[in-house]
Amino acid sequence: MANIKSAQKRIKVTETKTLKNKMVKSALKTKIKKFETAVASNNAEDAKVAYIDASKALDMAASKGVIHKNMAARKKSRLAAKLNGLSA
Repeated sequence: MANIKSAQKRIKVTETKTLKNKMVKSALKTKIKKFETAVASNNAEDAKVAYIDASKALDMAASKGVIHKNMAARKKSRLAAKLNGLSA
């Protein structure tokens, strides 16, 4: 345990931020999984709605700094390709 007061505060702040980042990542993974299951069941309507949710979650995570913006763009692109392959 840290002895200096500022170091103790940094430990608390880091724990709080870690929990928040974990929460955002978990929600993001859940939304992506919902999209994947909709695609697997060949349900275009559900997949389209799930894609919009996943896309918003990816943008939010990137804006908060939880994931890199290029990673968000890459994932959105791959999800869109799956969605387009489903409807084609």
